[in-house]
Amino acid sequence: MPSTKTLPLVKDSERLESRLKEIPAVPGVYLMRDESDRILYIGKSKKLRNRVRSYFRESQNLSPRIAMMVQQVREIEFIATDTEAEALALEANLVKQHQPYFNVLLKDDKKYPYLCITWSEEYPRIFITRKRRAGSAKDRYYGPYVDTGALRSTLHLIKRIFPLRQRPQPLFKDRPCLNYDIGRCVGVCQGLTSPEEYRKIIQKVAMIFQGRTEELLDILQPQMEEAAEDLNFETAARLRDQIKGLQSLSAGQKVSLPNDTVSRDAIALAADTQHACVQLFQIRAGQLVARLGFMAEIPSQLPLEKGGQELSQSIVKDGQELSQLSLSSPPSQGGERGGVEAGAILQRVLEEHYQNVESVEIPSEISVQYELPEAEILADWLSNRKGRKVTILTPQRQTKAELIEMVERNAEYELARMQRLSDRNSQAMEDLAEILDLPEVPRRIEGYDISHIQGSDAVASRVVFIDGLPANQHYRHYKIKNPEIKSGHSDDFASLAEVIGRRFRGLKEEGRGKREDGFSDLEEPEEISNLSSVSHTISDKPDLIMIDGGKGQLSAVVAVLREMNLLEELRVVSLAKQREEIFLPGESLPLQTNSEQPGVQLLRRVRDEAHRFAVSFHRDQRSERMKRSRLDEIPGLGDTTDKNNCWHIFGRSTTSV
Repeated sequence: MPSTKTLPLVKDSERLESRLKEIPAVPGVYLMRDESDRILYIGKSKKLRNRVRSYFRESQNLSPRIAMMVQQVREIEFIATDTEAEALALEANLVKQHQPYFNVLLKDDKKYPYLCITWSEEYPRIFITRKRRAGSAKDRYYGPYVDTGALRSTLHLIKRIFPLRQRPQPLFKDRPCLNYDIGRCVGVCQGLTSPEEYRKIIQKVAMIFQGRTEELLDILQPQMEEAAEDLNFETAARLRDQIKGLQSLSAGQKVSLPNDTVSRDAIALAADTQHACVQLFQIRAGQLVARLGFMAEIPSQLPLEKGGQELSQSIVKDGQELSQLSLSSPPSQGGERGGVEAGAILQRVLEEHYQNVESVEIPSEISVQYELPEAEILADWLSNRKGRKVTILTPQRQTKAELIEMVERNAEYELARMQRLSDRNSQAMEDLAEILDLPEVPRRIEGYDISHIQGSDAVASRVVFIDGLPANQHYRHYKIKNPEIKSGHSDDFASLAEVIGRRFRGLKEEGRGKREDGFSDLEEPEEISNLSSVSHTISDKPDLIMIDGGKGQLSAVVAVLREMNLLEELRVVSLAKQREEIFLPGESLPLQTNSEQPGVQLLRRVRDEAHRFAVSFHRDQRSERMKRSRLDEIPGLGDTTDKNNCWHIFGRSTTSV
């Protein structure tokens, strides 16, 4: 590990020259580390020695981003590979694992949804998710898709075309549900079809999301004709309906290109000073089959430039000038000159995307908005994966250039929409800070609510909004443990007091369980991932606590916080539903506000989300209770013979209601 007293390599010429001589002139990956042994940057090259040496040449015109990084480098590590393609794949994995500050990083803000097929399961499921889970390597994710509505409509239509598994869990133990009777399912829950036969159906669905609908139609057409010739009219009719459904599914937008037989992807971006919005259009057989979206981080205080000139042209949307960087001037020729290059961002997106797709999904041609720094290496890697040549080109005129312009316009629209959303949330937080007389804008707001039916199945919820947006990864459910709260006896005040106590216990305690941020180990630690408007980690200590209720609920929470000596540190308010009134601790009258104020609307969104989250959990708990029997509470009573005997003797009167 480098010593904290070690000089940067750029200021220690003897050690630098010695280190450079140790690096071989072979393909591989290099890692730049600082005085704390943190990885600053990860790169790849055909010849490691030449690439690493280029960073330390006085004549080299480095971008501000790379120049800043070079001044901090204390140590250089390298990993040699056999080919450039291996270097590219290794670099992508290391960047994803270590997230170096000076690399272009893709954001995982769960803005765009994926479609997942769980090939790791005996009977694979198909569902939409906004999180790529680190589960089995066999599971396959498609996306991320920009148009969520179109994705849901497509999946809904596919479930009408193919008999798919409709439920995550069986509705009945001994028989299939209505979906089987109407031909929407093949009876997966009861094992009425073999895993092999069901996987054949799923494979057809996968071909649709791979953009291979025409290929699937070519497979189904002969099967239908063969079934008809064999007088198997039921099978032929089913295949006919599937073909018609697929044809209606693919009867969408046509893209006019010179060669409709070539599969191609087109990628372009639009950027502001902090984020780059990237869109990738997938075109197969002349059809736009999917529109994928990505977000990339631009390191703070470093402009997005290309060709050595900063891009600072603004665009006007809805009558307001937006701080957007127009990327319409001629592109640079790769490298790291002039700032965080647009080409580097595009290449990072392409590497990330194609690393997670199957080889059949890689197109023969990729049209890019700007030239890529390592286009040749990327093309070789993709060609090796696909098994045939993959071409990467930067169109300058005619139809393909018009296609890139269309992709760029869509990226601009998406970026402008995100900017408007960010501005609205910023305005709401500033207004809320003014209403509540807060010293700073409340970046992290926590909302709490209670849900029950006359005390039965009492639960609570905690929702978290960061920079005005829901942070779902920080949501929590609570089961009320107070023994006095039961069916027929409810107490929202005591329930809220319990939940707040559990959330913040140990915050000011000395000794065991206290963490550096002041929170107890009894409250599980949390980390904040990159959200659409959060570019760095903030404390999990809330800037504002919002209670769903009136003066009574607020008083119960205030009493708990006062007992814990936290009332001076934590700001808490309540929002009553009927008149949207805001109550403060110690005040008998609500604040004089307008329910349509941006700050009040933000509190309402938090309150409504907390209510929704609590009610949904309460319903789940109630449903589980209704499925249980009092016989389950008898120690030693089995699930089969003993219970059947009890049913025979006592009948269903033993069930709980």
